[in-house]
Amino acid sequence: MQRVVRLFPTMLLAFSLMAGCSSSGNKPQIPDEPLEVLYKQAQSKLNSGDYEKASQILEALDSRYPFGPYATQVQMQLIYAYYKNGDTAQTVANIDRFIRLNPTHKDIDYIYYMRGLANMQEDYNFFHDVFGMDRSERDPSYARQAFRDFQTILKNYPQSIYASDARTRAVYLKNRLAKHDLAIANYYMKREAWLSAANRAKYLIENYPDTEMTQSALEIMVQAYDKMALSDLSKHARMMLTANFPDSAILKQ
Repeated sequence: MQRVVRLFPTMLLAFSLMAGCSSSGNKPQIPDEPLEVLYKQAQSKLNSGDYEKASQILEALDSRYPFGPYATQVQMQLIYAYYKNGDTAQTVANIDRFIRLNPTHKDIDYIYYMRGLANMQEDYNFFHDVFGMDRSERDPSYARQAFRDFQTILKNYPQSIYASDARTRAVYLKNRLAKHDLAIANYYMKREAWLSAANRAKYLIENYPDTEMTQSALEIMVQAYDKMALSDLSKHARMMLTANFPDSAILKQ
């Protein structure tokens, strides 16, 4: 623990210096070139992986030629450039604008996919991985939104080329969200808030029934209902536990 205390100020200083450098300099001005010239420059920067410069050129195109022949493509590429540059706030803001203005666009499945990726990225937290903190206890707002985005693709665009990856990511997020609800249910159990624990476990089972956390949620329901002497509810939860997890240690008590 002492070692972490020594490292933390150093890390904060490094981040402060980075923030200072980024905020002190103004964005370079994009020359007043014809639309076709700027668009080719943006494509070149995207292809070379210079996403920061690409986003600057695309921003200029978006503001100077909002109704130009490349307008929609520029907006889509700007979303991609922001995402690749790690600017999730701008990514999501531009995605929401795109969906509002182009709800029936032929590539709207890609836009929802990008919003799912951006929200997953926002859910990621560097410090939790560095210090080994349990991510299941974190606020799952971004994970929940990402799950909804991928579910939108699977429900509305099942033939999308992004559907397979969206399904894989949705499974991961479903487990992430179930772990969060299980952590809350366990917290209530420790506080002897039996009704809150049972309700949270029930919510987990109703919303994420096919996750690894289902058994633990059922066990919490059995224990919590027993504590409240709710025999009918306890019996029903025990039957579900027996049918699905007959080896549960709770059943032997």
